[in-house]
Amino acid sequence: MDRGLKTGLLLLLPLAKQMKYVHTGIPTTDEKNWAGHVAVLGVKITSPDADPLGIEWLKFDADSPMHKDIQTKPHMAFQVDDLDAAVAGQTILHAPMSPMDGLRIAFIDFNGAVIELCQMG
Repeated sequence: MDRGLKTGLLLLLPLAKQMKYVHTGIPTTDEKNWAGHVAVLGVKITSPDADPLGIEWLKFDADSPMHKDIQTKPHMAFQVDDLDAAVAGQTILHAPMSPMDGLRIAFIDFNGAVIELCQMG
């Protein structure tokens, strides 16, 4: 097993039982029924709650500050109790931030996969 993958797994393993699947995010250039625009991230989003498969579609602005991998690769999102603990030791693509009241998010690269970690409240 790759040393980096093993280290990442060991760091996430204690949190795995606390992680709850939230949605799958898929970048698109198509028009959708947008739920809103998150200006600080430069992205239009749909509501995963309105999609039967829980997909959150994302259309990034040309000047979005988000990492290229976040803009071009699908991601899975998981809710965690402690965002700071969850990102500790991980390869961070977008540092923890609060795009809206009651939500903190961060994006990590986990063995080539884009993962969004969310802390509610």
